[in-house]
Amino acid sequence: MSDAPPRPAFLPTDVRHSLPMALLRAREAVMARFRPMLDRHGVNEQQWRVLRVLAEAEELDATQVAARASILAPSLTRMAKSMAERGLIARRKDAGDARRVLLRLAPAGEAVLRTAASESRALTEALIAEFGAERTAALIDHLNALAALGSEAALRAADRAGHEARDAGDG
Repeated sequence: MSDAPPRPAFLPTDVRHSLPMALLRAREAVMARFRPMLDRHGVNEQQWRVLRVLAEAEELDATQVAARASILAPSLTRMAKSMAERGLIARRKDAGDARRVLLRLAPAGEAVLRTAASESRALTEALIAEFGAERTAALIDHLNALAALGSEAALRAADRAGHEARDAGDG
């Protein structure tokens, strides 16, 4: 018989079945394969995501880059300055709205993507081969659907906040 007090009901019993923890473990399992490659090319995970996002578009507003790369806007602001100083990206103020900063891929950033592409592709292909192509495709579909729930919830919250502000002004 144990002298330990009973375990409070609010404490988790098995973090292996916690969705947030499982997502973090999966992310770490994937990124552990990619980090050495990123290090060899002189970029970190967030910088890599910014380069990948900018490679898909000619030029984007910094807010769009932050959203597409899953980076908080204040972090992107600091990172963009550093990346621009290294010649990885180019920044400019929007001529029509000086508050907006527009970002685009610069030649050094394109060079990083070009030189890392085959290694990144090989790492991805090895992971898919190990996990299975069908399972990988299904996982990506499920994760995108889960992420969309978060986007929809954020839009609903913003809509509610707008209605509440409008309703408060009517009083």
